[in-house]
Amino acid sequence: MRHLLLILGDQLDRNSALFDGYDPDKDQLWMAENDHEITYVPSHKQRIVLFLSAMRHFRDELNDAGRPVQYHQLYADKRKDSGKSFGELLSQTIKKEKPEAIRVVLPGDYRVKQLLEETAAKHDVPIDFLPDVHFYCTVNEFHKFAKGRKSLLMETFYRQMRKKHDILMREGKPVGGTWNYDHDNRESFSKEGPGDIGRPTSFSHDALTQEVIQLVEERFADHPGEVDSFNLPVTPGQARRMLSGFIKYHLTGFGKYEDAMWTDEPFLHHSRLSTSMNLKLLDPRECVSAAIEAYQEGTAPLASVEGFVRQIIGWREFIRGVYWTQMPEYAQKNHFDHQAELPSFFWDGKTDMQCIRQSMSHVLKYGYAHHIQRLMVLGNFSLTYGVHPYKFHAWHMAMYLDAVDWVSLPNTLGMSQHGDGGIVGTKPYCSTGNYVDKMSNFCKGCVYNHKKAVGAEACPLTTFYWDFLDRHFDELQSNSRMKLQMKHVERKRNSGEIEDIRSQANKLRQDWSID
Repeated sequence: MRHLLLILGDQLDRNSALFDGYDPDKDQLWMAENDHEITYVPSHKQRIVLFLSAMRHFRDELNDAGRPVQYHQLYADKRKDSGKSFGELLSQTIKKEKPEAIRVVLPGDYRVKQLLEETAAKHDVPIDFLPDVHFYCTVNEFHKFAKGRKSLLMETFYRQMRKKHDILMREGKPVGGTWNYDHDNRESFSKEGPGDIGRPTSFSHDALTQEVIQLVEERFADHPGEVDSFNLPVTPGQARRMLSGFIKYHLTGFGKYEDAMWTDEPFLHHSRLSTSMNLKLLDPRECVSAAIEAYQEGTAPLASVEGFVRQIIGWREFIRGVYWTQMPEYAQKNHFDHQAELPSFFWDGKTDMQCIRQSMSHVLKYGYAHHIQRLMVLGNFSLTYGVHPYKFHAWHMAMYLDAVDWVSLPNTLGMSQHGDGGIVGTKPYCSTGNYVDKMSNFCKGCVYNHKKAVGAEACPLTTFYWDFLDRHFDELQSNSRMKLQMKHVERKRNSGEIEDIRSQANKLRQDWSID
């Protein structure tokens, strides 16, 4: 065997660099399901279904195309498994096949990259990491962007990407005359709510997906989440159908209401394309092109299109660059030295807080909650409560279907929990319950009063917000973006109110702590 070609579970890319020079007479394609990758964090049942079904569909497609795959499969009966971990399975294959070299596209997880390197070294086999052509920006390009900069601003990177790839540009200037329409994309719904937004694109389960669902129900019955509502693409064709449905029915409303939330509405106008892109079922260039075409045809406003494009070529690419320029030290960062465990309602959704309960109901049922629920509800609570930032990341990896380490870690530990001290976000993203009230109707049906920080009706988000600012007062008062908030803290200190807030926050932590 010349090359053992590894295809990882989030690299189901038909245009992968792995296939360049592939010769079925000399090279062996290799894929492996394994228990460790599913259980090292207790993966949501639908996350398991998504990965395994998409992998098996890709395997069958390759086999049918005359590209035979050596595939290690999981079974309901663990005794039938070839091995427990990725390293164990790979070692078995190396010993048996004795390849001249291993080739694999750069993984999306530093831990996996280390594991592959260690396994190859143990068997004295060279390993070659190939570039991931799925992305607009290579890791080396981002290194050049980051070199010598005191801070990494996504907006600066985004504008460079727009120019380089000629996206929404006209004669060297941004279409519409401005780079960023974020100020137009922060509206909440009226009292009547979002109205009839239609049903999301749905897919029937074929025999292969049904087989995986049965496997999950039998073997991983104790994992969090529900499996009955699984309804996401597992093939490129399905992913393109979801993209088409988003462009046709939701792109127009996406920008304006991308930060809005509403009771019992898990998706609203969000695309839910992140799972398809992160598994490489869908090329981000297709998404960007489809959105721009809608603008050019006059069926979607520029603010919505620019906001959607910015999420892909701006934030998504920026986050990946941060991950690979900062790892492995990044995973150890804990700027505020937070140490708490997540309360139990992050696993079962059982809480009186309407905003948390609503958000967690979406996570448990769909393995999904959109970015404001992730950042300003669940992330906000975790930050101000004092949860260890890596533990919040591990929870996110377990519960969200689109979670891969490269995208999850900078978004959770960095953006959400400010554990990196400002590499991703220039200030902590936190708020009182007032923000939730502004952007949703959650507070209307809640037993707590979002305006109160103390007392039986006090909103825990509001209590923990002021407690967080007080606990980290010396650190935060030097942040230019936090000046106004810290003046409010000073007034609460001078009035004595902060003592009652501290007491209430400590009592809540005591009540919710997990032994």
